[in-house]
Amino acid sequence: MPFFNFPFTADKTVKNRALIVSVGNFYPGEDLSKRHGVKRDNQRLHKILSKLGFSVKIRMDIEADEIYEAFKAESKKTVKDCFVGVISSHGEEGVVFGADGGAVKLAEIYSYFRGPSMADKSKLFMIQACRGHGLDEGVEVDSSFSEEEDGVSELFSIPIDTAVMYATSPGYGAFMHPAGSELIQTFCNLLEEEGGPDLEITRLLTRINFQVAYNFKSRGKTLGGKKQMPCFVTRFTREVFPFRKMAAEEDLSLTFAATQLIDEPKRSRKSSIS
Repeated sequence: MPFFNFPFTADKTVKNRALIVSVGNFYPGEDLSKRHGVKRDNQRLHKILSKLGFSVKIRMDIEADEIYEAFKAESKKTVKDCFVGVISSHGEEGVVFGADGGAVKLAEIYSYFRGPSMADKSKLFMIQACRGHGLDEGVEVDSSFSEEEDGVSELFSIPIDTAVMYATSPGYGAFMHPAGSELIQTFCNLLEEEGGPDLEITRLLTRINFQVAYNFKSRGKTLGGKKQMPCFVTRFTREVFPFRKMAAEEDLSLTFAATQLIDEPKRSRKSSIS
């Protein structure tokens, strides 16, 4: 495959951006348990992406309509060359849930980024959420695996020049730990390793697959020994290096991008039953 630098916006006031939407607390009455570990993930993502020159915005415990609005607003603004969107919540195949229990269709989120503001820009979405209730026993070899048809329309909605990394395969659950999720913590570990930010995007995501698949195993009496197998979809037609810093473009005064943490309105809630 030929090498191409990803599109670059000459205006130095335009930066790469990341939007992190995480839901750890749900409204009283919603049958959605509290998700411990989301703050650890947010802190780690903020630290790593900021060092790599991204302007990072974090939205926590917001409703379904607010999730739609947040991503729609981001899609209308251009970036230097890359946008990263992270969604962490409870989910089912094709949807994640807001703090109000409302379903957010991932297909609609992706479709926002088909507009002219994001044309030719690299886009990466990371979805830390369950895609069903299955538990992965783990296997060494499975030559009879066949892909399911569920979620095909969601895949068609992914824009060109976009990759989507899912925490787990269709139909399966994703694990969350108070120390953070395996997907996001592995992603951050790789970006902190020497040479990690220089990886081409599909190589980076493949390494995440490998490390989670072979290094993670759940603990406990009920779920002990269960595995997690992430997967990704890419619609890139060129090699891109979204986390590499170009020395010729790097301005030391801008090494740490501005970061915005939005304090959401305080709402009365209690933890849901786990």
